[in-house]
Amino acid sequence: MDFTALIVIGVIVLLVVIIGGYLWSTYNGLVTLNVRVDEAWSDITVQLKRRADLIPNLIEAVKGYAAHESQVFENVTKARAETLAVSGPADAAAAENHMQAALKSIFAVAEAYPQLQASQNFLQLQGELVDTEDKIQASRRFYNGGVRELNTKIKVFPNTLFVRNLGFTEREFFEVTDSASIAEPPRVQF
Repeated sequence: MDFTALIVIGVIVLLVVIIGGYLWSTYNGLVTLNVRVDEAWSDITVQLKRRADLIPNLIEAVKGYAAHESQVFENVTKARAETLAVSGPADAAAAENHMQAALKSIFAVAEAYPQLQASQNFLQLQGELVDTEDKIQASRRFYNGGVRELNTKIKVFPNTLFVRNLGFTEREFFEVTDSASIAEPPRVQF
């Protein structure tokens, strides 16, 4: 073997090692981002369930003072059921719109009852609901940040040429379709 053949073989081996290292690194990075997005989605569902678990207690507290507001209670119950049945970001966004509207209506009813506003149980539920809403917002930001990183890594060149063949697809952001419904959180401070 002459010296030029060794150089060609050395260059080919070096290219194979570089390409193999790049593919290995890219694949592992995508797996990590995918797991991070799954974890973030799990955090969102935990917080949505926590809020849904607070709703029956909130309804009971308000119902004791405003039993005649049955339509409001039905709407909140429907929104709660919808929240518990979400299967992805699009479903969660629609459910979030309905939940925000339902919570605003129940707190509008509560404003008409000063005794309810002074109730220790109701005030505690309000505090827990505010805390949960803050956690939902934080979880949504974390999830959307992970989705942004994953989607960017999938779309950049040269990754876009081969990552879909490895089973990686872009993920959906958790965006509320009616931004006016969440522009102002439900008023729970009296």
